[in-house]
Amino acid sequence: MKKKMMLWVVGMLTFLLVLAGCASDAVNEGSSGNDTNDSGGSSEEDTALTNVDIFQFKVEFKDQFEELVQLYMEENDDVNLSVQTVGGGNDYAASLKAQMASGNEPVIFNIGGPTELEEYRDYLTDLSDTEAASLALDGTLNGVEEDGAVYGLPFAQEGYGLIYNKNIFDEVGIDPATLTTFEAMEDAFKTIDEQKEALGLEAVVALPASELWVMGNHLANNYIAPEFNNDILTAYEADSISFEYGDQMKRMLDLQNDYSVQPVLSLDYSMQVEQLFSTGKVAVIQQGNWIYPTVEQMDSDFATNGIGMMPMPFEGEYEDHLPVGVPQYWVVNQNASEEEIQAAKDFLDWMYTSDQGKDFVLDEFKFIPAYDGYDASRISDPLSQDVYKYSVAGKTLGWTFMATPVGWNEDILATEFQKYLAGDVTFEEALDVAKQSWESSRQ
Repeated sequence: MKKKMMLWVVGMLTFLLVLAGCASDAVNEGSSGNDTNDSGGSSEEDTALTNVDIFQFKVEFKDQFEELVQLYMEENDDVNLSVQTVGGGNDYAASLKAQMASGNEPVIFNIGGPTELEEYRDYLTDLSDTEAASLALDGTLNGVEEDGAVYGLPFAQEGYGLIYNKNIFDEVGIDPATLTTFEAMEDAFKTIDEQKEALGLEAVVALPASELWVMGNHLANNYIAPEFNNDILTAYEADSISFEYGDQMKRMLDLQNDYSVQPVLSLDYSMQVEQLFSTGKVAVIQQGNWIYPTVEQMDSDFATNGIGMMPMPFEGEYEDHLPVGVPQYWVVNQNASEEEIQAAKDFLDWMYTSDQGKDFVLDEFKFIPAYDGYDASRISDPLSQDVYKYSVAGKTLGWTFMATPVGWNEDILATEFQKYLAGDVTFEEALDVAKQSWESSRQ
């Protein structure tokens, strides 16, 4: 019995020694080569991609932006950036809300000024530790900076007004620099209209009244900013609006409608910029320097030599002033993982501070930089040059539509404008609805 027990013990010892040897071999295999144990993770973990979804609104630079994203991923193969662009004829604000509600939250997205900062506050990461934030030009962080924290990085500086066909104006002998009053602008439109057949025009203007932002944000702002002393924070804190310059707002809307391709309520951004202005079928459109890449793609010679920008007329202190501001801000979703947040910050820094990124910002995006460290003399397109000229001269209006109650400009004011253009309400009735909505929103 003792002999059998001894044999059993020897057998067990032998079995345990074999197991120990296998375990030792396994450990030695794992610690060879790249020594992944010392690096704190497996080789699969080291090569795993960090996915960063970008949800952005600027259709005008969609292709160029996606090209830059590809270049970045070629240099950073541990990051996968995917871009979804919603804008132009689509409602970015509504699409972003739907995206958030779906649970498929993007890592990088866009917001406007202080109104949307308040709306999305719970989603926003402090970006004050980024290099881009430290280089942002004075004033470009207004509305997205609180208590030392920076919640957004500016896209660029942009300006808007009336973009005109230089060839048409030269042919009829009109100097756009003289069109600073309503009387002068009305006379110019009448002169062009009288010769539109000889000039090959369908109409003088293309007013895309199906686009709420064109009327509710941009046209209205030209006559709302002066009421708030041209200050975005004053507008943000205002409990009411009186439409002090509502008569001028109406005059500008009527002027465009009277001389526009009809029906204006069926015209959208694409029809205005691509089908009508870029093809020489209208002489004037209300838009901003962001349309340059689109016009250039359709007719590079016309874009380079044939277009310019002038302010909308205004009677008073802000005559001959161009609205200039930051169109949107890049923000990073604090609900993302630490890896995704850092990857998002790294990409945004690279886009605005690396040599390759800055080249794209100037040469491909055609942006007016909102950051230090750029050569302003390289601003190449004529629309951006006009915006920069007004900015340097200090003849600018602020973008107060970034500071109005949430949804007010488009959902309330512009919708009432559409009713007015359709003949369903008077202009005064439209403004009354907008006043009441502002006041109730701010209570």
